[in-house]
Amino acid sequence: MTVTALIVDDESPMRDQLRARLAEVWPELGVAGEAANGIEALEMTARLKPDIVFLDIRMPGPSGIETARQLYSQSHVVFVTAYDQYAVEAFEHGAMDYLLKPVAADRLRLTCERLRERIGKPPADIDQKLSALARILERGQGAAPKQYLRWIQAQVGASLRMISTKEILFFQSDDKYTLVQTASAELLIRKTLKELADELDPDEFWRIHRSTLVRVDAIVEVYRDERGRQMVRLRNHARELEVSRNHSGLFQQM
Repeated sequence: MTVTALIVDDESPMRDQLRARLAEVWPELGVAGEAANGIEALEMTARLKPDIVFLDIRMPGPSGIETARQLYSQSHVVFVTAYDQYAVEAFEHGAMDYLLKPVAADRLRLTCERLRERIGKPPADIDQKLSALARILERGQGAAPKQYLRWIQAQVGASLRMISTKEILFFQSDDKYTLVQTASAELLIRKTLKELADELDPDEFWRIHRSTLVRVDAIVEVYRDERGRQMVRLRNHARELEVSRNHSGLFQQM
């Protein structure tokens, strides 16, 4: 059985360098494709089903960490990073595979040996390790600012749809699902409102009710109805949302 891999990096020379190094240390490995960003990586992983994904951490659109959260259950993930001591600390404490740019043949050979042992086994659940990695990288000197969620993945029939958070007007949850509302569509996801509140930029999305997160720049008016409730009107949508008493301080002038 041929083992396959996907290379994900927004810099073409880095993809070329890693592909050449892989040909040296693991010539039997089939590189099924290359992706330049997280969106392409998710689409290609779903289509090509690679055994391994070599994933850059810092990319435009969804970061490597965001992307890994959505594909680690399908493929073994190896991070490729330009970070130095903070990445080493994070990865070694989390027991995750990583490579430093530019990729050295000796280090890649060791990683490939580990991967050979894991092929055929289910990928490890690394969700908690990814959260720890993100925290360590944030606190490190010169580390990138916190990477907030920029894309939401929703199942639509047999396909996956990627929705930019800039399109989303609000999220509203019940016991099992969370509604994602855009100007033209509504979709259901299984991510909880608490998870979304932790992962979204707090300057862009406000929690106005225990079951509602709203995009701030989608709000066109806040008013009190005949029952004295604070209500929010949105741009490009007829739905009006209630502001709970616990969150009324967001609109002090009211």
